[in-house]
Amino acid sequence: MLAIVDGLDPQALTTSVLPSGWTPLGLIEHLGHAERHWFQEIVTGAAEPLPWPDDHAPLTTPREPQVVFAFYDDQCRRSDAVIARTPLSARPQGRHPEPLGDEFGDLRGIIMHVVEETARHAGHLDIARELLDGRTGLGPR
Repeated sequence: MLAIVDGLDPQALTTSVLPSGWTPLGLIEHLGHAERHWFQEIVTGAAEPLPWPDDHAPLTTPREPQVVFAFYDDQCRRSDAVIARTPLSARPQGRHPEPLGDEFGDLRGIIMHVVEETARHAGHLDIARELLDGRTGLGPR
């Protein structure tokens, strides 16, 4: 995800190119929250409180790029640690709200869900990047 936005300046990172209003930086923060939610809150049943309020428009953020990138990286590292120590067949200790609550009975299903969500949003970021500065991500990065 971070490779897709590498080289965008802070203005581009916080510019929405679609009517829904999301920004590349906001989408990366969202994915950090998704990693935290699924692997800490749901798989392990607990997550440390966030150091900031989450009271802004969806998929946007008032935080600086370096803060968001560090948050995303930290959440991915924490997810990796949970995955490394948890059997794929382990039942989640927490519960996701309905309507998805019953769909994820083990770590394997949660990993698949997060891979799908991340892949979907990677495509969104690729499109936003192309609209922002023409970079397509085709070929070497």
